[in-house]
Amino acid sequence: MGRTFDPITLEILWRRLISIVDEADSTVARTAFSSLLRDAHDYTCMFTDQKGRELAQGSFATPGQSGAMALGIKNLVTKLPLETYKSDDVFITNDPWALAGHLNDVCVMSPIFYKDKLVAFTACVFHHSDIGGRVSSDNHDVFEEGLFIPLVKLYDGGVLNQSVMDMIRWNVRTQDEVIGDIRSQIAANHVCAEKICQMLKENNLDSLDDLADQIISRTEKSMREEIEKIPDGIYRAEGIIEQMKGQKDVVIKAAVDVKGSDITVDLDGSSPQVNWGGNVVYNFTYAYVFMAMKSMFGPDIPNNDGCARPIKLKAPEGSVVNCKFPAAVAARLVIGHFITEIIYRALSGALPDKVIAASGGTPAQMNVFYGKRNDGRPWHSVIIRGGGMGAGSANDGNYVYIFPANGANTPIEIFENDTPLIVENRELLSDSGGPGRMKGGFGQREVFKVPDDKYAPIPPVNLGIQAGRHIHPPEGLFGGKHGSKAQFLVNGVSGNPFGLTQLKPGDVVTIDAAGGGGYGNPLERDPEMVERDVIEEYVSIEAAKKDYGVVIGPKTYNVNMEETRKLRGQ
Repeated sequence: MGRTFDPITLEILWRRLISIVDEADSTVARTAFSSLLRDAHDYTCMFTDQKGRELAQGSFATPGQSGAMALGIKNLVTKLPLETYKSDDVFITNDPWALAGHLNDVCVMSPIFYKDKLVAFTACVFHHSDIGGRVSSDNHDVFEEGLFIPLVKLYDGGVLNQSVMDMIRWNVRTQDEVIGDIRSQIAANHVCAEKICQMLKENNLDSLDDLADQIISRTEKSMREEIEKIPDGIYRAEGIIEQMKGQKDVVIKAAVDVKGSDITVDLDGSSPQVNWGGNVVYNFTYAYVFMAMKSMFGPDIPNNDGCARPIKLKAPEGSVVNCKFPAAVAARLVIGHFITEIIYRALSGALPDKVIAASGGTPAQMNVFYGKRNDGRPWHSVIIRGGGMGAGSANDGNYVYIFPANGANTPIEIFENDTPLIVENRELLSDSGGPGRMKGGFGQREVFKVPDDKYAPIPPVNLGIQAGRHIHPPEGLFGGKHGSKAQFLVNGVSGNPFGLTQLKPGDVVTIDAAGGGGYGNPLERDPEMVERDVIEEYVSIEAAKKDYGVVIGPKTYNVNMEETRKLRGQ
C-alpha cells in the first residue's frame, strides 16, 4: 500500500507543488531576453511525475501550450527507457506534432533525480520570437517555416552539446536573444528541480508517486461530478473561419457527446488541411477542446492529468484540426483558437450561464516585425494583441483581451525600445463591442510608423501577421449582436493579413482588433448602464438609440426615460 495523505496535508503539498512551478515561472520573467516572454508571458512551465503525468503548471500558463504539453510530455518521456535518463540531462525539441503545434514553441525538458532515483520531469515551452525561416502565414509547408529540432540532448549529464547550440545559433536572425531565452528555460527547469527535491527532503518522501496518485484521482473525481450535471446527449455546432483571398472558408464541425461523466468531442466533417500555415496538429486542437471543458466544468481546479481524463477527442487525420506532416503550421492559432468558441456554442443551450459569446481576441492577433536597423544590426520583435472579449450571462466582455489564449498586450514603450518603429496611436474603439443585454468588450486600434528620418531602418521592414475576423465578425449569443470586424491598413489601403508585407520608411500601418459579441437582447440592457457607457465614451449617443433603444440627451448625457420607453415599445 502506498502512503496516504490526510486532506490538510494533501492540500498543503499540492499548493506547494503549484508554488514551485510559479517560482520557475517568475525565473523566466527575470531572465528571458525576449519581450514576448518577459512582457507578453507567451510561455508555460510545468512538471510531471516519473510516468509523464502532469502534476502542476504555472498559474499563468498559456492554454494552447499547457494542454498540448500535457499530452506531448507524456509521449516524449516514454521515447527512452526510464533507466537511460541521467541526472543533469537536458533535452530540447520544437517538433510541432510532438508538442504545441508550431516551430516557434521550443520545449526544454529535464529529468529530476532525488537520492539517485528518477522522480519527475520538468519542462517549459517558450514561444521564441525567431526560429528562422520565412516569417509568413502563407508558407506552404513546415520546411519554409524555420529550424526543425527533433528530440535531442542539449546537455548530456551536465555537459553541453555545443554542436546543437551552434546549429540553433546559426539558423536564427537574433542569435543572442534566442540563445538567451533557451538559457532562461534551462534556469526555470533548474529552479523547479531544486525546489521539488527540497520539498521531498523536508517531508520525508522518497518519490512523488503516492502524492501524484491522490492529486490526480481527486481532480478527476471533481471534474466528473461537474460533468454529470449536464444531461446526456449529443450537442452540435459548427464554425466558419475565413481564409486568405480566393479560398473557401474553413468549416469546423463539432459533436459533443456527453455520457454520464465522460465527454467525447468529435470533429468529423471539418475541412481538410489547407495549403498555408493555419493547420492545427492534434495536440493543439485537444488543448483548446480541453480549455473549453475546463473553463465550464472545473475553472477553480488546478490543472493536472486528472482534469483531462474524462475528455476524449476524435479528429480526422488529414483535416485542418489534425494535420499531417509536413503541413505548414506556423499560424495554427488562426484556426486553433476557434475550437473553444465552437465548443461553447455547442453547449450553450445546456449551459447558458457557463459560456460567453464570440471574442475579438479569437484568434489572438500576432504581429511579427523584423529587419535591419540603420547601422545594419538585425532586429526582430513579436507582439500579441487582444480584441474585445465576448459577453457572458452576467458580465460585459473585457476589453482588448486575448482569449482563449492567455497572454498580455505588449506595452508600447517596450515595443519602441525593441524596434526602430514608432507607435503613433493606441486606443479603444468606441461602438466596437457587440450590443446585448451584456455588451461585448471593445476592440483596439494601433498605428505604427516606419520612421523616415535619420533613425529610419534599412528597407524593407517585414511584417508577418497572424490574425482573423477581417471578414466574419465575432457572433453574439441569445439575441446579442456581433462585434466589429478587424482591419489591416497600409497607408490607408487594405493590406493582406495572410501574407508577408514589406514596408519602407514613411509607411503607416493601422491594425484594428475586433470587438466581442454581445449576450442577450440589447433592448433588455439597463438604460442606466447604457447611460454610463455613453458618458465614458464607450458607446455613442447614436448607437445607444439605434442598438439599445435608449435615448440620451446630447447636452445632459442623461437617459430620457419617457422617450426610451416609447422607442423600446416600438
